[in-house]
Amino acid sequence: MNTIQQWRQHQQKRHQIDLLASDLDPAKPHDELKSIQHHQIQLSPTTTGSILQGRRYANELSPQHRHWIFNSRSALSLLLTASLVLTVGIAPGSSQERKPSRTITASGKGIVTIPTTISQIRLAIEVTAKTPNQAQQDAAKRSTRVVDFLKTQQVDKLQTTGINLNPTYSYPPNGQPQLTGYTASNSISFQVTTDRAGAILDAAVRNGATRIDGVNFVASDRAIATAQLQALKQATQDAERQADTVLQTLNLKRREVIGVQINSASTPVPLPMPMQARADMTATKPATPVVGGEQQVEAAVTLDIGY
Repeated sequence: MNTIQQWRQHQQKRHQIDLLASDLDPAKPHDELKSIQHHQIQLSPTTTGSILQGRRYANELSPQHRHWIFNSRSALSLLLTASLVLTVGIAPGSSQERKPSRTITASGKGIVTIPTTISQIRLAIEVTAKTPNQAQQDAAKRSTRVVDFLKTQQVDKLQTTGINLNPTYSYPPNGQPQLTGYTASNSISFQVTTDRAGAILDAAVRNGATRIDGVNFVASDRAIATAQLQALKQATQDAERQADTVLQTLNLKRREVIGVQINSASTPVPLPMPMQARADMTATKPATPVVGGEQQVEAAVTLDIGY
């Protein structure tokens, strides 16, 4: 029952109560119920009991008070109306009642594969000398040549990652370890596009690099960011497809999405260069081939959908 229907019913009851009040006679203390029946007003047992109790109280009053009370028809009509409103209340199924929405939860996954176009390279310059000062100076000279060369190649994120100086010993079979000299090493890391990595590595060795500590392959930051958005879109669509399939199977109608949770949109881990390829780079070849691979960007989304 909507609000307009409730208002019309209330006005009809009010009119009936006015008719009831007009029939009340102070000289007929028990005619109220007959008047109610005459006008066909449906009252609850609680309301009927309240009217009789009020009449018993009125009989105990003096004739003057009783005459004044029963002539106050407006007040009596108002009281009976309030009683009816409390008895009737709000009809079941009205707009003020909202059933809690049922929900289905679905989790989707998205995977986007992108090529690795950037090589992260770690080089080291290592030298040995009789004295620590000589070892450090030789390592500094070689490191300077390597760094200057890399700067001319416009590599990215060039930085020194380590400086070490350690004594070296020999270990005779039947004697104490003997100091034989000192080893100094400087470590450098940088990034370069994979198609240029082989040639730059070869040139860095010619300029003084003595050790290649590792090569990792990654995609560009822009490619990873774009792939993360694509993976999130795929994950959302996957979750929606799962929920729709279940609801259609059960002949249920899908409603709005009431909850969204992004479980992950991770950045891929750099791919290390295979050990065999790393070993081949130390050999004397005309050019060192460097080939990157592919990375997977994953995302997961959970949806709460009403039905």
